[in-house]
Amino acid sequence: MVLENSHQGRDGPSAAGDTGATGTRLPDRVRFQALGTQCEIQYAAADRGAGQAFVREAVTWVHAFEAKYTRFRPDSLIGRINAAAGRDWVAVDNEAERIFALADQIHVLTRGIIDPTILPLLRLWNYRAPTPRVPSVDEVTHALGRTGWSRVRREPGRIYLPEAGMGLDLGGFGKEYAVDRVLDIARAHGVANVLVDFGHDVRVIGAPPGAPCWAVGVEDSRSPGTVRARLAVSDAGIATSGDYIRCFEVGGRRFGHIIDPRNGYPVSNECRSVTVVANSCLEAGLLSTTAFVLGPAEGLKLIDDYFGAEGCIATERDERQTRGFCRYVY
Repeated sequence: MVLENSHQGRDGPSAAGDTGATGTRLPDRVRFQALGTQCEIQYAAADRGAGQAFVREAVTWVHAFEAKYTRFRPDSLIGRINAAAGRDWVAVDNEAERIFALADQIHVLTRGIIDPTILPLLRLWNYRAPTPRVPSVDEVTHALGRTGWSRVRREPGRIYLPEAGMGLDLGGFGKEYAVDRVLDIARAHGVANVLVDFGHDVRVIGAPPGAPCWAVGVEDSRSPGTVRARLAVSDAGIATSGDYIRCFEVGGRRFGHIIDPRNGYPVSNECRSVTVVANSCLEAGLLSTTAFVLGPAEGLKLIDDYFGAEGCIATERDERQTRGFCRYVY
C-alpha cells in the first residue's frame, strides 16, 4: 500500500501547526525502524501532550514486542524456544500464553495456512541469501516434517517444541497484531485520529484534519511503487499480500516468499496480490495471506464469507472483487 496522506519532512513528529498548501493542518507523524520494516504513525490529537505521550508509549511497546518475539535474536523468547527444540521446556509469561492462544485461533481460522512452526521451510527457501537456490524434494520433505502447530506442546507457564530442528516464526501475524495494539494505545491516550502503517500493514481510526477519512493507495503489483486504486477508510484495517517484490528467480522461474505449509513450496497460482479491508489489521492480514495461498476462486470466497471484510484479488490476467469492496474505492 502507498499512503496518500503522508507529507514530506523530517522523521519524527512534525511541528505543531504544520499546514499543507491549502492551509489545512497536517497530521503529526513519526517514523522509525522496527519489526524488520519501516514503521509510520500519523495522528491528530487535540491535546498535543496526549499525542506525544501516545507516540512515546507506542514506540517503546513496539521495540519491546520485537525484542521479545523476534526469531532473529538468540536472547528473545522465540530465540530461546527455538534453541531448546527437542531438548527442554521454556517458561513463558501470561502475555506469551495469550499470544500462543491467539495462534491457536489463527491456525484454525486460516485452515492451517498461518502456521507459526513454518520456520524450517523459511530457512530452506531463503530469498534473502546472496545466491538463493531451489531446494531438493528431499530437503523440502525433511523440513516439512518438522512443522505443524498441532505438534507444539503447551502447559500452563511453559512451551516445548518436541523435535530438534523445529522452530517458531510469528511473522504470519506478529506485525498485524502490533499494528492493532498501537491503536489500542492511542485510544487509551484519548487520541481518536490515527493511522498506523507497519510495512504496509495498516490500521486507521478517525480521519486527518480537514478530511472525512484517511486515504490509502493500493500498490499495483504489475508496476510496484505506483497506485492502482485508492481506498477511503475511517475505522478499518487494511493489508495486502503478494510475492511480486520479495522473491527470487532461478532458471527463469520466480519463487515468492509466501510458503504454502501444506506442501512446503512457495505459492504458485494466478494470484499477484490480495488486498483486504477488515475490522482490524490482524483480520485483514490473515485473510489476505490465506486468500493468496488458496488462489483466486477459493480465496475470494473466503473473504466474501467473512463478516465485515471486503477484498480484491489481482491475478496475472484480471482483478476480482468482493461485492462490497467498491464502497472503499474512490
